[in-house]
Amino acid sequence: MKSNMKKAEKSVREMLEALGIDSTKEELKETPRRIADLYRDMSEGLDIDIRQFFKRILPTEHNELVIVKDIEFVSTCEHHFWPFFGVVHIAYIPQHRIVGLSKFISAVRAVSRKPQIQERMTSELANAIDECLQPKGCMVVTEAIHTCMLVGGRYDYGFPAHTKARTVTSAVRGVFLLFSAPREEALKLIYGGDSHAI
Repeated sequence: MKSNMKKAEKSVREMLEALGIDSTKEELKETPRRIADLYRDMSEGLDIDIRQFFKRILPTEHNELVIVKDIEFVSTCEHHFWPFFGVVHIAYIPQHRIVGLSKFISAVRAVSRKPQIQERMTSELANAIDECLQPKGCMVVTEAIHTCMLVGGRYDYGFPAHTKARTVTSAVRGVFLLFSAPREEALKLIYGGDSHAI
């Protein structure tokens, strides 16, 4: 969907004014444009099908665990339009088909650039890997800090903001779902021995 930056800037300015913020002040004159530009950039992934990153299949005889972990990302929560950020860990067991390891990083970066919820992002990655690579199994684990939680909420009743809270989601397919041994091995390699981290 094509963006209308003039309309977006105007809308941000009107929102600021509705909140009682004078956007004509020298310090805020460019703020509506900056906000509009920021959200345009953070929505680039809306038109990207991440399956494209897994189309260049490479044949392989390797049929044991492959993990790409600590892939950093920044995304936008569709509930508050505030960022959430963290890392994604991807594990899969090939079945005659692999892709270049950088493709996983590209897919994570692309899928993160849109308003969404963490749960859906995790499942979308797992579904694309499962569909395109047809592995024996795959697992995607996402760990994130949601900035909306950093400032607390309406039900905090005076408690401090949730500065240490993080959200962990996982999507599991194939043998990782059916059998505990490969799942435990993957989690051990991801978390350095603490396979009960999630």
